[in-house]
This record gives sequence, C-alpha cells and structure tokens, in this order.
Amino acid sequence: MKTLLIAAGAAACLLPAVAFAQDEAASTHRVEPYVGVMGGVHNFDSETGKEGIPPIGYKGRMVEGVAGVNYNVAGPLVVGVEGTASKGVSGDIDWEYGVAGRAGVKAGKDSLIFGKVGYKWVNFDALGPDSPDFHGTTYGAGVELSTADMGGSADHSNVRLRVQADTLGNFRSIRPMAGVVAKF
Repeated sequence: MKTLLIAAGAAACLLPAVAFAQDEAASTHRVEPYVGVMGGVHNFDSETGKEGIPPIGYKGRMVEGVAGVNYNVAGPLVVGVEGTASKGVSGDIDWEYGVAGRAGVKAGKDSLIFGKVGYKWVNFDALGPDSPDFHGTTYGAGVELSTADMGGSADHSNVRLRVQADTLGNFRSIRPMAGVVAKF
C-alpha cells in the first residue's frame, strides 16, 4: 500500500511539469552525459530489513560523485542510467556505491524532474574494517534545476542544481542529497 501511494504521489507531481515542458519541436533525440558532486546524509531505521543491516539506527554525512547519461526519448521525456560512489565524512557510514535507471520529464527551459530505481551497496565504519557490505534496491526522486530557469536569458544551461531523496530497501532509510551536475 505504501508503494502504491508513493507511486501515485510521484505521478501526480509529474503532471504539472508536462504543462511547462519545452516544445516537442525543440527537443531532439540526443544523448546527454553528465557528472556531478553532491553532499547529504543517510539515516537508517532502527529496524532490520531484508538487507540485514543491524537495528542500530546508523547514520552519516557523505560526499558523492555522480556520473550518467540521459537520452531524450520524445518531447520532454527522458530516460537514463547513472552510477554513484559516496564516501562517508562523519558518522557510521564508510562508503556507498550503486547504479540506477532514471526516467524524467523536462520542465521549463532546461530543468528535469526525475524518478529512479536501482541497486546500492553500503559499508559501515561502525562495524569495523572487515565488516560485510549490505545491499538492496534503492528508490528515489528529485529535481535538477537549470540555471537558465532561475532568471537567466539563455535557452539552456550545462549546469543544474540537483536535489533528491533516496531510500534503501523496504523504505528503511532516508537519504536527502543536494549538489551540482554538469551535462555535456
């Protein structure tokens, strides 16, 4: 039931974006690689999920590198794939890495609203140097706001401010992140 409500909420959020999306004639089928740097926190529940993470309530601040590629399918619709690698800078998390597929809708001049599903691996400093890696399915959604949509006169920009929230496993964690993404 929780999954159905989240999916319905995400779909409802995407509907207004379609109204503001760029003209179909202006959007061509193209590949857009991108890289970025983000920062944020990852807070885990104090319940054990199917990933087997101990019920301690681990959390930590991290910095993350992102690299991926988007493909404009038709009009404002975009699909893509991205990889991430994160390093814990404080707290219980040593590192995380993962891969995810993305689908989104272009909005405004050059911004993007997206959802993603993938797989993530996590290692905790708190469990010692030879601790096992925990892994599971990850879900998330976010917005990439183009500087062209923040009052600029340009039709597009290669720099986007990105804000997203992810979860690992059966919604046993919350992972808000923010940063800068550059597309090519």
